[in-house]
Amino acid sequence: MNRHKLAGLLAAAVMLPLPSGVALAAYHSDSDTGVSVLDYIEDRHRSERENRLSDEQKKLLEDAKALEKNLRYPLDKTKAMPVAFEGDDLTYDERDGSFVAKGHVDIVQMDAHRFQGAEVNGNTKTQDVYVPDKAHMLQMTPGQSRITLDGYKAHYNYGKSTGEMDNIKGKVGNKYVTGKRIEFYPDRIVIYEGTQTKCGAKNPDYQLKAKKITVYPNDKTVLENVKFCIRGKTIYSRKYYEQKANESGAENYPKIGYDNNDGVWVEWAFSHPVTKKVAANANLHVTTKDGWRSNYNVTWSNAGMRTGVTYGHFEDGDSNWIKKQPSVFWSYGHKIGDTHLNYGLSAEYGRWYNKGIHSNHGKYSISLSRDAIRFNRFALRLSTGYSVTTESYNESQVNGWSWSALLTKDFDERWAAYAGYYYSQSNKKNSLFKYDTADTARRIDCGLSYRLDSKNRFVVGSRYDMEARKWLKVDYYWYHDFHCTQMIVRYRSKENSWNIRWQFTPW
Repeated sequence: MNRHKLAGLLAAAVMLPLPSGVALAAYHSDSDTGVSVLDYIEDRHRSERENRLSDEQKKLLEDAKALEKNLRYPLDKTKAMPVAFEGDDLTYDERDGSFVAKGHVDIVQMDAHRFQGAEVNGNTKTQDVYVPDKAHMLQMTPGQSRITLDGYKAHYNYGKSTGEMDNIKGKVGNKYVTGKRIEFYPDRIVIYEGTQTKCGAKNPDYQLKAKKITVYPNDKTVLENVKFCIRGKTIYSRKYYEQKANESGAENYPKIGYDNNDGVWVEWAFSHPVTKKVAANANLHVTTKDGWRSNYNVTWSNAGMRTGVTYGHFEDGDSNWIKKQPSVFWSYGHKIGDTHLNYGLSAEYGRWYNKGIHSNHGKYSISLSRDAIRFNRFALRLSTGYSVTTESYNESQVNGWSWSALLTKDFDERWAAYAGYYYSQSNKKNSLFKYDTADTARRIDCGLSYRLDSKNRFVVGSRYDMEARKWLKVDYYWYHDFHCTQMIVRYRSKENSWNIRWQFTPW
């Protein structure tokens, strides 16, 4: 039979309310030479690659545009968007509005929705569409998440924006999902007996399994009776878990590594909501050389403000550690009106300990920064600040200005580089504790990143002491991507030390 096309038969939208956007990977290089800015650039490249359209997505956008161009009547924006209906064998009853289509049925809506199946039936008056066997669904609607979904026994009422489908598998936004049943509502979708992951492997290295998954578009995902799994094995479970839009879920899984200072180590972060704005967090860290090096906090967060209390061991990228016994903190940051300027305020006071030294440590600071100035794939970031640090151990007070200028260059998908100048009156030479403190008053950080192929990236990060006129650090990194995990190898040439880390990747 000849294929037929009937434009405007189903004047309705198949709008699926799904979250949009792609999360940036939340990882860094564990270094104080500034190479984390290269990770930020690489994360942006990953996001761009993830957002590239597939061939069928491009085809859908082309078909939707062609449908708009060939409209036979003015578009009524108060009604649902027009639909083109195509199949090998079409039957339509004008008396009751029922229709049946068989053989390679393709339904395309002008706002970039597509339904496909071997047989489709429905009714234009009740605004129902049924795909009794296997169905394929695609969504590229502006302002909505991209969706590619296969399932069975699909039903959708385009007047009420409600529907359901059984045994689904596909991708919603940037996450791969499966489920025994999915239900569509105007403000949410619900998946029953479902799974969710950012790992695209046939057998995912990690995933979340839940009795019920509720997705609120551009807001959050709520999982009930959820299990956190590695290679199909449950490692722990929770009755309730809430995930903000664009979070990957990889942060729920452990990291494992080795370095010369700690030996073999395992790190695992947990967060549990106490109330809507209060969370109890545990950052578990254990090493073969020093045992437990964990820390804990209870934090209240709202509209750019954070405050709370924390206790435990903390280590910076230069292997300097302290123990807070405990410490209270507060911070607030906000943009200044409609300008490109941002300001921050912070304060911390508590009992600090390191190598026999106990001190009531206080630090109070204010900062001002500008949004990145971008030109010709360059980005210039400027910031300044002032801080006051007090210690009861030696009754000292260190007041000091700081400022920095960081220039990055994103050459292409393979190459990126950075160079930054930093000045800090508060540094290791005049501070009681070395933890999270500048090495010297004036320094230059610079480095380079090169992506060899889809699985391997190499990075060099360095630090130059402008006062002593010598190189303090020259670090080398190798990033290697496996299935849905990543290995990071770091060699610090000045210290002749190694660090190896294995983690689940958040993309």
